[in-house]
Amino acid sequence: MNIIITITVTALVVLYAGLFKAKKALLPITLLGLLTSLGFAAAGWNANQSYYGMMQMDNFALAFTGVTIVGTILIFLLTQNYFAAKSENVAEYFTLILFALAGIVIMVSYKNMSMLFVGLEIMSVSLYILAGIRKNNFASNEASLKYFLMGAFSTGFLLFGITLIYGATGSFDLEVINQYLVGNYQSISPMFYPGVILMMIGLCFKVGAAPFHFWVPDVYEGSPTLIMAFMSTVVKTAGFAAFLRLFADTFAPLHDFWLQPLMVIVCVTLLIGNVTALFQKNFKRMLAYSSISHAGYLLFSLITLTGNSANNVLVYAAAYTFASIIAFAVLILVKQKTGNDNFENFNGLAKRNPFAAFVLTVAMLSMAGIPLTAGFIGKYLMFLNVMTAYQVYLVAFAILNALVGFYYYFKVIVAMYFKDGHDTVLETPVQYKIVLVISLLITIFLGVYPSVILNLI
Repeated sequence: MNIIITITVTALVVLYAGLFKAKKALLPITLLGLLTSLGFAAAGWNANQSYYGMMQMDNFALAFTGVTIVGTILIFLLTQNYFAAKSENVAEYFTLILFALAGIVIMVSYKNMSMLFVGLEIMSVSLYILAGIRKNNFASNEASLKYFLMGAFSTGFLLFGITLIYGATGSFDLEVINQYLVGNYQSISPMFYPGVILMMIGLCFKVGAAPFHFWVPDVYEGSPTLIMAFMSTVVKTAGFAAFLRLFADTFAPLHDFWLQPLMVIVCVTLLIGNVTALFQKNFKRMLAYSSISHAGYLLFSLITLTGNSANNVLVYAAAYTFASIIAFAVLILVKQKTGNDNFENFNGLAKRNPFAAFVLTVAMLSMAGIPLTAGFIGKYLMFLNVMTAYQVYLVAFAILNALVGFYYYFKVIVAMYFKDGHDTVLETPVQYKIVLVISLLITIFLGVYPSVILNLI
């Protein structure tokens, strides 16, 4: 609870600092609050604290909270030179991201389905505003409207599912629901089954899994790059933590029932995400479709429920988060010089900024799943998890899709090293260097020594 209080108080302090035009104080206050929250997360390890039966700060919640806070800190560091000199809403950016993070902490630690809804809506409402925060930008306005409409639609599915499950069990508490399934496995209410499917659909909307992904490319492309970085890393990690807590634990007794629709979703997600990413000429849209394909790999953790499912998701989410932050950091640098997100703008980047090109190369290799990177370990664990149930055809299908992914990831590397581009030198600000170095070290370190977090939860 200290984590949520600290983040919320930090958001309010930042908002008041912006009111009094103290722009230089915004980032230090934010980083101090987030580092304090990270300290509370570390101090609470193994404490397994429960708050009124509504939230459970166990190691699962604390591990994912730690990843999301670190990811948010790195994204905040990317604000150097990001805002225009006369921009008046910098404090609003910071405050809304912090409020979204508070909702995310609730999402990864809920013990009651009402808290899942509360955390989800705190996060979502903040993101609706952030997507359209550039009021004079038509693409940003369109992204906000699409995100709001599709978010409201998905919330309807989720709430209807929660309602049906409450009608069947008489409780929102996850433990009570699980005990109901175990104790009444021969006489489960007919209302429970559609409730599970509706909740699956609602959560698939939130994590951008196909065929509920239609909002992802347009919203990601239209949103400010900094917000897209937050949405595709921290928000996606929180969504899968919430998904895992509900389906891998509470709904585990009905695994045979919801496994088949989940496998269909996984296959469609992998196919659409990877194949569509092949044809993108815009780097931002490529990353958007790439995030859809990674959602498919993350859902592998629910195909076979083992004691390592949570650890596997944590490793994959961490690998994807830090590789994506590198990609967005370099994209922001390139876009500030060229003004758009096309692949052509990365031509000759290795000559203009060798360091940025090298770090982005490692990020692309990690996303592709090349050995000695965190992305390889993440994919390996997901495939191994599915192979324990002898799902050979599913793994073969996923490997073929991963090979497709090599093409569009390597297209970026080819553009940077083997194509001629602009001759202008691309400078890397100090804070960007910090973000790139930290993300690079984590990506390589987890690829070489994955055992550091492999058995963390």
